[in-house]
Amino acid sequence: MKSLLSEVCERKIDLGFGREYRYFSLPALEEAGYGAVSHLPLSLRVVLESLVRHCDGRRVTERQVRDLASWQPRAVRESELPFTVGRIVLNCAAGIPLLGDLTALRGAISSLGRPVREIGPKVPVDMVLDHTLTVDFTGTPDALSRNMELEISRNVERFRFVKWAMQAYDGIRLFPPGAGILHQVNLEFLARGVLIEDGVVYPDSLVGTDSHTCMIAGLGVVGWGVGGIEAEASALAQPYYMLTPDVVGVNVMGALRAGVTSTDLVLHVTETLRRHKVVGKFVEFFGEGVASLSIPDRATISNMAPEYGATIGYFPVDEQTCRYLTQTGRSPEQVKAVEAYFRAQGAFGAPKIGEVDYTSLFDLDLADVTPNLAGPKRPQDRLPLAQLRHRFNEVLRQPLGSGGYGKAAPVSANGPRQKTAHGDVVIAAITSCTNTSNPTVMVMAGLVAQKAVARGLTAKPWVKTSLTPGSRVVSKYLDATGLQASLDQLGFAVAGYSCGTCVGASGPIDPVLERAIVDNDVVACAVLSGNRNFEARIHPAVRAAFLASPPLVLAFAIAGTVDIDMEKQPLGHDVSGNDVYLRDVWPTQAEIDAALAVAERPEFYREIYGGDLTFGNPAWSAVPQPGGDIYPWEARSDYIKEPPFLASEFRHTVLTPIKDARALAMLGDSVTTDHISPIGGIKSNSPAGTYLRGLGVQPIDFNNYGARRMNHEVMVRGGFSNVRLKNLMLPGTEGGLTAHQPSGDRMSIYDAAMRYKAGDVPLIVIAGEEYGTGSARDWAAKATRLLGVRAVIAQSFERIHRSNLVGMGVLPCQFVSGQSAASWNLTGEEEFDVLGLDDARPRQPLTLVVRRRDGTTDRIQLVLRLDTPIEIEFARQGGIMPYVLSELAGVPA
Repeated sequence: MKSLLSEVCERKIDLGFGREYRYFSLPALEEAGYGAVSHLPLSLRVVLESLVRHCDGRRVTERQVRDLASWQPRAVRESELPFTVGRIVLNCAAGIPLLGDLTALRGAISSLGRPVREIGPKVPVDMVLDHTLTVDFTGTPDALSRNMELEISRNVERFRFVKWAMQAYDGIRLFPPGAGILHQVNLEFLARGVLIEDGVVYPDSLVGTDSHTCMIAGLGVVGWGVGGIEAEASALAQPYYMLTPDVVGVNVMGALRAGVTSTDLVLHVTETLRRHKVVGKFVEFFGEGVASLSIPDRATISNMAPEYGATIGYFPVDEQTCRYLTQTGRSPEQVKAVEAYFRAQGAFGAPKIGEVDYTSLFDLDLADVTPNLAGPKRPQDRLPLAQLRHRFNEVLRQPLGSGGYGKAAPVSANGPRQKTAHGDVVIAAITSCTNTSNPTVMVMAGLVAQKAVARGLTAKPWVKTSLTPGSRVVSKYLDATGLQASLDQLGFAVAGYSCGTCVGASGPIDPVLERAIVDNDVVACAVLSGNRNFEARIHPAVRAAFLASPPLVLAFAIAGTVDIDMEKQPLGHDVSGNDVYLRDVWPTQAEIDAALAVAERPEFYREIYGGDLTFGNPAWSAVPQPGGDIYPWEARSDYIKEPPFLASEFRHTVLTPIKDARALAMLGDSVTTDHISPIGGIKSNSPAGTYLRGLGVQPIDFNNYGARRMNHEVMVRGGFSNVRLKNLMLPGTEGGLTAHQPSGDRMSIYDAAMRYKAGDVPLIVIAGEEYGTGSARDWAAKATRLLGVRAVIAQSFERIHRSNLVGMGVLPCQFVSGQSAASWNLTGEEEFDVLGLDDARPRQPLTLVVRRRDGTTDRIQLVLRLDTPIEIEFARQGGIMPYVLSELAGVPA
C-alpha cells in the first residue's frame, strides 16, 4: 500500500511473527502537526488510520486526513469521510440480493463488451446463510434435523444461486446453513483484531449487510451495518462515504449486582441512549467500569446499537479483548499482535475521564441496573421485571391510538384455566446472537432449567418453546456442562443454529390455539432473548412481545403468562404441591462460575471452526452448483429473477422537481423496516399471494417474503403490506391499504401505486419520527422505489434506512423542527409539489407546495436529507448501482 503520508508516519513494528511489519503511526501523525490525535475518540482513530493509509490525493485527500485528525467535538458536521474497510460480512437475507445485484452489474458490463471478471469483490467477503431456517419443529431430539431438511428444500433455488456465485466470484468464504448466525460467527471466529496485507498491519474494520453487524464493536473492531447496495460498493473497493460523526462518550462506573444479566444491562442502556438521542452518532464506552465487563457483555451492548439508534457502540481493545481472543481459540501470536499494535498506537485500554474529547458525556453506573424486560412493541420500552404485570394490564386498557390494545378489562389467566387469555405466552424462544453469544446467560438458562426440572416444573402446554443458538459452540459447552439435558426436558432442544424467532422465523403455533387467539381477539405474547419485538415481527397472531434474558425466557415458559409478578407469585408448584418461585431456581454466582469453568474452553472453538462447516449435511451437499461467469437466469423461476435496477428507467437523475404528486401513505412515528417490507408469511389473498397463485404456486409453497427477496415481483407487492401498518389516510384500519386519490377508492397500496403509475402520477410517503427504525433491510428502500415513490417526507429518519433510500434514488426529505403532517393538518387527499431540487446541495432547503381540495395552498419548508456530496452524486446517477456502473465502465447516467 502506498500513501502520500508514508514519509510522515509510516513506521515498523515487531508483532512477534519473526519479522517486522509496516504500520501507519497515529502518534507520529500528531507529532507532525496534523492534530491532537491522542484526544480523538478511539473509534475515530481507526477511521483516521484508514484515511491515512489510503491517502492518494484522489479518493482520500490530505485535507480530509487533517480535518479528521483535528476533529472538534461540537463542530457543525458538513464534511464527509471516505472510509475504506478491511473486509465485508454478508448475511443471506441481504447478501443473496447483493450477489444478485453484482451479477446484474456483470450482465451490464458484458453488454458493453467489457470483461465480466472486472465485477467481483476486491476485499475479503464472508457470507453466512443464517436467515433461511424456520422453527417449524421444536422440543424433540430430531427438531434440528427436520428443520434443516425443510430449510434446504424450501430454499434450493436460492442456494443453487449462492453455490454458482461461490465459483463465479473470487474472495468469498461461505458458511452454509447450520453454521450459526453471522454476528456470533464474526465475534467468535472471523474477527482478527488486526489485519495484514502486503506487509502492512492495520486495525480490523468492516461493514455488513445487517444492522447488527455493529456487535463486533464490543471486541474493539470498528464495523456497522449498511444496506446491501452500500455493501456492494464497499466490496468493489469503493470507499464508504459517511458524514463526520458526533461521538457520545459513556463513562462506565461500578459493576453489575449479583443476579443482574447483560440482557438487563443492554435494555437499560437502550432505553437511556434512546432518550439521549444518539441516532446516527458514534457511541463510545470508556471509564474504569469498562474493565468489569467481559467481551460477551460488551458485545451484547454493541449488538443493540441499532435499537438505541447509534451507528456503533464501541468498546476499547484491552486485557479483556486479549482474554476473549485466547478463550475463543485464536492463536497466541494473533493475540500478541493485537496487543502490540494497539499499544503502539496509544489506543490500548479504556480512557479515563478527561483523556478523550467527546461531543457529549453521560455516566452509566452499572450498579443502577435491575432485572428487566422490554416491550410490548419496541426494544427501548424497558420495564422492571417487578412492574411487568401492572404495565401489561395498563397497556391492555389503553386505546389503540395511544399505543395500547383497547381492551375494556383484562382477561386474567390466573385461577382455573377455562380459555385462552390476554397475556398468555405462546412463544418462548432462546434465540439471537444478542444473547446466545454470551456463555454467562446461556449457562444461567441451563442452570434454571436444571433446578426447575429437579423441582418437577414443566413449560405450560400452550407455549411453543425453542432454542436456536448463534453457533455450534453453544451446544459444545451446554453438552459438556450437562445442562442441555435439562433444557431438553423443558422443551428447549436445539431447533437450529440460525436467527430463528428473533428475525420472525418462529414457525407455526398450534392451529387450534391460533384460531382461539384470533377469534377471541386475545393479546397473546412472546418472550424471546432477541433484539427486536416490533409489531407482527415474531408471529402474526402474537400482539405483544417482550425481550428478556435467556433464564427469564425459561421462567416465562414455565409460568405461561406475563400476567404475573415473579417477585411475589410462584412460577408453578413442585411434585408435592409447594410453591416454586423464580428465586428458588435462579442460579448463584458460584454455580455460574463453576459452569463457566467448563464452558470457556478454546478447544471448543477450534474444533467447531477448524472442521467441516457443512457438518456432514447431505441435503446441502446435494444442492447442484451451476458453472460459468454469467448466471443463467431462468424465466420460469418464482424465486430468482434478474434485478431490474440497472434498467434505463432507473439510470437517470432524480434531482428534478416533483409536480402533482399524491401521497401513497401517511404514517406515524416509529415506522419500522418491518412495516415497510415485512419478512413473514405471504397471505394468499395479498397482491404477492395473487401473483404467486397466478404462476401456479400453491399457498403451502409460498414460503415467506424473506425467502423471496430475489424476486422483485413478489417483493414490490409486499411493500407496505405489514398487517399492523397503520395508514393514517384510512383511520382505524391496519394493513397494507390506502385511499387512492382523487377517487377515494380503498385498495391495497400496491394496486394504488400501479394505478398511479398508469396515470404517470409521482408519489410521496409522509411519516413521523424515527422513520425506518429496525433492520438494514434493502427491500424497504427497493420496494419504495419500485412502487414509484419519489420522496419520503418524515420528521426524522433512522440512519441505515435513510442511506438505503438514497442508494435507491428515493429522496429523503425532512420537516423542519417542530413541524409535522399533523401540524399542517395534512390528510393525504392533497396534491403536492416538491421544489428546489434542480441545483441540489447537501441538506438544501426545499419547499413542499400543498394544494388542498378546497382550493387553498400551503408552502412548507423541508430539508433535503442528502447529507454529503457523494449522496448528491448518487441521486444524480439514479442511485448507487447506476453510479457504480458509471464508475466502473464510464457509462454516464
